[in-house]
Order: sequence, then structure tokens, then C-alpha cells
Amino acid sequence: MNQTSRRGRPPVTRQRLTPDRIVRTAIAMAEADGLDQVTMRGLARRLEVDAMSLYNHVPGRPALLDAITQQVLAGIELPVPTGNLGTDVRGAAHAFRAATLRHPNCAPLVLTRQLSSSAGLAPVDTVLGVLTRAGLSPERAVHAVRAILAYLVGTLLRETTSGPAFSGTDAGAAEQRLAELSGSPFPHVVASARHLATCDHAAEFDFGLDLLITALERQEGD
Repeated sequence: MNQTSRRGRPPVTRQRLTPDRIVRTAIAMAEADGLDQVTMRGLARRLEVDAMSLYNHVPGRPALLDAITQQVLAGIELPVPTGNLGTDVRGAAHAFRAATLRHPNCAPLVLTRQLSSSAGLAPVDTVLGVLTRAGLSPERAVHAVRAILAYLVGTLLRETTSGPAFSGTDAGAAEQRLAELSGSPFPHVVASARHLATCDHAAEFDFGLDLLITALERQEGD
């Protein structure tokens, strides 16, 4: 009798179920099919295991979503601080954006789910360090971090959830959007229609980030 036919033993080709494999498979499911499709039963089918066996590693869907968030956040490659406030804030913001865009369907979790784990707190600690070394008091540094996070959440949610017309990847739809804006009864919208019709997300991200950094630099040493 060979290993694959012994009673009670799985085939040798079956991969062992681990928390890491569960989370990585859940992320792949979210990116392929959408976050709504990531259920415990659906994940069990993808892993070819009984649904109840997942609960030995993950208590339930809320815990699974937390684990997905932690995994994505753990992938943030924060640059080594240089001591320059603008350079360091910009580097941390771009690292956050890069990690988010690697998993766009998981972005709503990453951007809105609150975690107290090291994965969630590490980026916050890095930026707090940058701000306090620039001379901001702990209170002002916290205000600044919250302002930065509010900007990142808003702009990255827009980027990851916007349709192809707004992103400029569907030329026909973008032209239709431009025509609709150009024909609106609002004069300022008409004057700006060419710029409102589509969005260069990278350029907009940098524009808003520069505004924030300019304001933060005025706080140095206060």
C-alpha cells in the first residue's frame, strides 16, 4: 500500500494548510474575483479543503479580512529616513501607494480597516518619527499624521475604484464624459471640462502631496 492510499492520510500532492497559504489565497481570490467573493466557503473550495478546517487557522471572515490587511501592509517597503521632512514624507506616501496599487481590490480594506498590529502601526511610527525630528510636538505630529492618512485614504480610494473613463484607459468613454461636461449648464465646469473629464492619478497624487508637505514644512520648529 502506498502513501496516497493509506486510510486517513491526504494525498502527498496536497499542500499543507497554513495561515500564510490561506491569506495568500484569499488575496489572490480578491484580486481575481473581487473582495465580496472572498468568503470562508469560497476560500475552502479554492483551497480544496473542508470549510470547517479553515477555522482551525482563522476564526472567521472578519479575522480573515484583518489578516489580508496585515499582509498587504506588511509589504510596504518604507525608505530609510534621510532627515529631510519633505523627502521622508514623500517617500513614505509613495511606498504606501505602491503597496496599495499592488492589490487594488484589497485597497478598501487597507485604506479603511483599523489595525493595532505591528503591520498597521509601523508606517505610522515611521512618519511620526519624521515629524517629531522636524520639530513638531507629539500632539501636532499626530494631527499631521491624521491629515496625511486622510489624504492617502481619499485619493487612493478614488484611484483604485474609479472607472476606466475617469482613469483615461477607455478613450471612447472619456470622450463621452468630456462631451457631457462641456454641455453642462455650469460655466466653470465647462471651462475646466478637459481637465475634469479624466485623471492622471500619479500626477494628482503628487500635486496633493506637495501641498501637504508645503504646509508641514511651515510647522517645522514651531
